[in-house]
Amino acid sequence: MKPIYLVAAIAALALAPAAHAEGIGAELNYGRADGHWGTEIGAGYAMGMGGFRLTPGGGVYLRDGDTKLYGRVEASYTLPASATIGAGVRFSGDNIRPYATLAMPLIPKLRAKANVGPKYYAVGLTLGY
Repeated sequence: MKPIYLVAAIAALALAPAAHAEGIGAELNYGRADGHWGTEIGAGYAMGMGGFRLTPGGGVYLRDGDTKLYGRVEASYTLPASATIGAGVRFSGDNIRPYATLAMPLIPKLRAKANVGPKYYAVGLTLGY
């Protein structure tokens, strides 16, 4: 197991008892990762404290007729009745990509979302959390 995966898993487990679970969510994004355009289909589990949230998750990246698994961990803050801003790390194969994230509510439990980082960017929708 790579050290960064171990650190992310330990951080999630350490924060879980103190966190209030917000639940499961799903994402559908289109973007560029690992040098290719493709679609991310993923899910995560949000744990929140106040306006802060830690969301580990993962999914499948579909590109050029191929599939690749990815994992991610995001830390974010939601402004009351407004945008969610934060940072995350995406793991895919040997690539580890940090990114900034911004989500805007469309209707309750549905948000438009954008992720931007070095050699990784995506836009899409998040349902749940």
